[in-house]
Amino acid sequence: MKKTQILIIGGGPAGTVCALTARKYYPDREITVVRDIENGVVPCGIPYMISSLRDPADNASSPKPLTANGIETAVERAVVIDRAGKTVRMESGEVYGYEKLVLAVGSSPIVPPLPGVDLPGIYPVKKELGYLLRMVEDLKERKNILVVGGGFIGIEFADELSRLPGCRVSLVEILPRLLANSFDPEFADLAGEKLKENGVEVLTGTRVTGFSGKDRVEKAILASGEEREVDAVVLGLGARPNVNLAAAAGLVLKGQQGIWVDEYLRTVDPNIFAIGDCATKRDFYTRKGIAVMLASTATAEARVAGANLFQLKVIRENKGTIAIYSTYVDGLVLGSAGLTEDSARKEAFEIAVGNAEATDRHPASMPTASKVKVKLIFSRGSEILLGGQAAGGISTGELINIIGMAIQKRDSRSELETLQMATHPWLTPPPTKYPLIAAAMRARSVD
Repeated sequence: MKKTQILIIGGGPAGTVCALTARKYYPDREITVVRDIENGVVPCGIPYMISSLRDPADNASSPKPLTANGIETAVERAVVIDRAGKTVRMESGEVYGYEKLVLAVGSSPIVPPLPGVDLPGIYPVKKELGYLLRMVEDLKERKNILVVGGGFIGIEFADELSRLPGCRVSLVEILPRLLANSFDPEFADLAGEKLKENGVEVLTGTRVTGFSGKDRVEKAILASGEEREVDAVVLGLGARPNVNLAAAAGLVLKGQQGIWVDEYLRTVDPNIFAIGDCATKRDFYTRKGIAVMLASTATAEARVAGANLFQLKVIRENKGTIAIYSTYVDGLVLGSAGLTEDSARKEAFEIAVGNAEATDRHPASMPTASKVKVKLIFSRGSEILLGGQAAGGISTGELINIIGMAIQKRDSRSELETLQMATHPWLTPPPTKYPLIAAAMRARSVD
């Protein structure tokens, strides 16, 4: 049996950051990271292996930061957790003993049980380098590609595929609009318009019921009965937490989709932590369970867990998960943080909403200037910021992080209205109509 003081199962962003954080706070402890694939990838970079990256292999993740910090690594698949004996048995038969165990086992892509879904040429989005390199090589040879799912992965894949010479790309989404779970219509529609401008056929309110083909996929069958010719399919339907290992050890509570954890990512067993996609998330304002699976969220949890494995060294002030996203479609950046107007209404919040637009340079005639659009949602009574959305150029990626920080710190409308900021003609909107401030000033009650 191999013994280690800290055993981390999973070598993705969560597992890696947790190990490095643990090394900082517990420099003398033995740390071992076990991952079940030889070569992983940067999850958020997967769509960009199609066109944006000169070499798709550049999206590989490396264990070098771990080994450089004296952290042991191994390629093994964990199959049984013995909580009483504090051991984990691997598929190879190897057994690891631990003092503290961290489960960072991630999630797996959703593959719907449709006829023909296992035909060659149909690709769930897996986080394994060899698989993805083969997928990219095949997709670059195809001329008629269908993307199923209009969330972040779906629209990013559709955007990248549309840049391949001679490639016809269709995007199918069962809901009435793209990005429906993260953006209000006036922002989500911008993504659809941009994709259509680039030749992507966008089919919302449309359901795929199956696939057909002989040696590989040849047709996609829609609920309307239409059969569409395709020679490749990308399934961008989201993911499910990997919980089988934890469930067999009694770490998944009834009614939970992921592994139950407390504020410090401890499971029902105080010696076992869970972080990232496999762990439950609670909404920042409602405390309801939410399905947020993001590397940014995972690494934030990893830092909390890694610091607090043996003692609570870092107090967690952010008691819930802020659903904060950004995406990029051919120069258009969309960001969302917290509650949308739609979701706030569904939760019965009384709200006030403010909107503003400006250019992200000043004057507007400056080279590279583009329009930026901001929407803020406040609680009507307390005037606390509940959520925000932004659309514009590259700077929008950091603008949404400012909104996320304001939500985390529970800033009020008046605090945002009096925000002190740095501005520069080449870098920001003008100080006279900074959109974050202008949206706060214009917030009005909405019934």
